[in-house]
Amino acid sequence: MDNEAIIIRIKTPLGDMDSSVDSPSLLNFNDLMVAIRDVMPEATVTAFEYEDEVGDRITVRSDEELKAMLSYYLNTVNEQRMNGLLPDPLQIFPRAGKTPGIRNIHGLKVNTRSNPASDCTHAASDSIANNSLKKSSAELKKILTNGQQINAQDIHYQELLGHGNGGTVYKAYHVLGKRVLAVKVIPLDITVELQKQIMSELEILYKCDSPYIITFFSAFFVENRISICTEFMDGGSLDVYKKIPEHVLGRIAVAVVKGLTYLWSLKILHRDVKPSNMLVNTRGQVKLCDFGVSTQLVNSIAKTYVGTNAYMAPERISGEQYGIHADVWSVGISFMELALGMFPYPQIQKNQGSLIPLQLLQCIVDEDPPVLPIGEFTEMFVHFITLCMQRNPKRDLHPTT
Repeated sequence: MDNEAIIIRIKTPLGDMDSSVDSPSLLNFNDLMVAIRDVMPEATVTAFEYEDEVGDRITVRSDEELKAMLSYYLNTVNEQRMNGLLPDPLQIFPRAGKTPGIRNIHGLKVNTRSNPASDCTHAASDSIANNSLKKSSAELKKILTNGQQINAQDIHYQELLGHGNGGTVYKAYHVLGKRVLAVKVIPLDITVELQKQIMSELEILYKCDSPYIITFFSAFFVENRISICTEFMDGGSLDVYKKIPEHVLGRIAVAVVKGLTYLWSLKILHRDVKPSNMLVNTRGQVKLCDFGVSTQLVNSIAKTYVGTNAYMAPERISGEQYGIHADVWSVGISFMELALGMFPYPQIQKNQGSLIPLQLLQCIVDEDPPVLPIGEFTEMFVHFITLCMQRNPKRDLHPTT
């Protein structure tokens, strides 16, 4: 259990930042503080806190206190999994001290007591909001799927498959349906009204019927987390395979383009084409997942999580109007990465992915599109990538290419 990957969620005023830790037993206090300071560069962070079983905040300032926190958390996760429950991320709360140079050198004092009437108003409104959320969340807990009800309590989570700024994906088992699922869990700080709108927008997924699109089974909210249940692909996503031979990529490209063409026929843009959203299984099938059928879900994720999609087309980064052509660009940069075994922009490789988002964005917007090395790939494959990654957004895809 100590060597099993865990998710640490750093809670900041600007939003949550999730980080996957492959070997918790090797984690030390300084490493975690470096990660926190990367997320909060303007703050002077000297420690962090976590919540115990009764909700009390415990401060961590050393390796010993870090080990105690991890031991408590891993025991909690073990109990949750024994009960078939979804393990919660380990939430930590950075403690920011005063910024040097802005200290109170004159000993001034300020009355920080708030207006009692104001406190009552806020408390009352918060109570009403919380009660409303609990009631509505209970109503949203179920959704009919193929004539059956899928309930949160009927899903047993088995394995962490992956994690990113878009949420966490688990391999799970649906007891009543007797099937293995992939369940993507996305924490969202949104209103109940937006939850209902997202659920309404997701209904179109029931109508998707393509061998190149992942099968959708169900979605439900529990409190502030949406769980999206889909077909489980035992081969995983293409981002874990690094460099893939061109003759294999050709067949994958055909499946991806056919899947996108199907979505476009339904007036759906994918919006997030990248290797991690291209799934394979041991039957040789290739399917797309995580497409932007719900505008509200896409927008809510963007507001909740900090980060930039490196596969975005230049026109999206620049804030211009975009359409199918933006998906086409993402296809090009994705397949170039899969062919090379590395991200096509050398700045990203050079800095081990440590470029700040602004630099990365400017790189994609300002520079000429990257090109494949001469002589390493067929003329047809080079032509395909070139068509996808034209600066002028008049790109086109041909499934037979």
